[in-house]
Amino acid sequence: MFLLQLTIVLVALYVGSRYGSLALGAISGIALALLVLGFGLKPGNPPTDVIYIIVAAVTCAGMMHASGGMDWLIQIAERLLRRHPGHITFFAPLCTFFLTVLVGTGHVVYTLMPIICDIALRKGIRPERPCGVASIASQVGITCSPIAAAVVAFATISAANGFDITIPRILMVTLPASVIGLLAASACSYKRGLDLDKDPQFQARLRNPETYQYMYGNEATLLDREIPASARRAVYIFLGAIALIVVYASCQSLLPTYSQVVAVNGATGTWNGLTAAQLVQLGIVREGLTQVVEQPLKMNIVIQVVMLVAAALIVIFCKASPKKAVAGAVWQSGMVAVVAIYGIAWMADTLFSNYMGDIQQLLSSVVHDYPWSIAFVFFAVSMLINSQGAVVVSMLPLAYSLGIPGEVLLGVFPSVYGYFFIPNYPSDIATVNFDRSGTTVIGKYLLNHSFMMPGLVSVGVATLISMLLARLLY
Repeated sequence: MFLLQLTIVLVALYVGSRYGSLALGAISGIALALLVLGFGLKPGNPPTDVIYIIVAAVTCAGMMHASGGMDWLIQIAERLLRRHPGHITFFAPLCTFFLTVLVGTGHVVYTLMPIICDIALRKGIRPERPCGVASIASQVGITCSPIAAAVVAFATISAANGFDITIPRILMVTLPASVIGLLAASACSYKRGLDLDKDPQFQARLRNPETYQYMYGNEATLLDREIPASARRAVYIFLGAIALIVVYASCQSLLPTYSQVVAVNGATGTWNGLTAAQLVQLGIVREGLTQVVEQPLKMNIVIQVVMLVAAALIVIFCKASPKKAVAGAVWQSGMVAVVAIYGIAWMADTLFSNYMGDIQQLLSSVVHDYPWSIAFVFFAVSMLINSQGAVVVSMLPLAYSLGIPGEVLLGVFPSVYGYFFIPNYPSDIATVNFDRSGTTVIGKYLLNHSFMMPGLVSVGVATLISMLLARLLY
């Protein structure tokens, strides 16, 4: 019965990935309905805390985008790339990576990618070299962003499972590991493929006047766009909000505290701000059975509050149009992620929670001897669901239930990015279309595409370095 139900879940993920976008979460709802209404499984819990954080963060990033702040960030990146065109294979992925780290979504690559292609082509560098690794870098940055769903979910779920890890400590591991992985992928891409003057297919395209005009006729740039002062203010507000979140996460003693009743069995409950003396007087607290403790405000609440306040400030002081924000790519991609995580994680939690004992018995010996092997599970699931946040929300609770230590899971965190393997992700498809030279391709046999090598090198090296750093820190 479990195998049948697991097959239903996998089929839903496969079909949803074929349709993409909102369909991934919606089609997961079909599998959820079959599990609950058809097979009578007890429904799991949707990841509401993570969803609320995504909504708040995406609202803030969308407002910054609507104010023109994103264009200013892209201009800064373009100036760097045009100053050093000969090293674009290294600088382009670093630019897309840090843009994702700042904004929390990899879809910012759509504006910068045509510029990367144009600079490489005019410098005589095979555009596949910087474009392939830059597209990979835009997704790698998700595990290094303090407002990305995957990072927030990792911290929230880890805290609930006894591994007290803050967002800054996560980034202390993933950020250097990911940069090293990207530099390794860039080095492997530096001389990848034939130079343009030796590529017979490219030379044949050059001899066609219409194709030549298509490749070299127009220059992609944002440097001629005037950026208003309000856009710069929006970026400062956004970055200030991120900095404030990092400060609170690093120094939680700064957060306000509230009284919480902790029972002997570990259950907790809040009591509307009543003092300890009032609780004793009312008979709620009994000596030896319960106690009152002071708990700091949870970071998931802090992130939501700070992001919403920053979004409001951008609207008030930076002339950001809410209608433009809703119509923008940043806000829309974030809402798609919300639906995907909602459907996928709820479906997965329903299946796994009902068979947890059997799964633990089946996998306990493997994860006991080779706990790092859970990285292959994360990677494989990511290939199916195209969302790092959804992988964390759906699979991390299972990993903790199997007894895998938190430091091991932090070490394999970069392995939640595997959806480059099958080249159907929007950023990869867009990169192929942006490359006017035709060197960035999806191969005849599907898997021999321009993103496979940099993806495997980047994720593989980042995971190894992350495991080493996590072991040193813990």
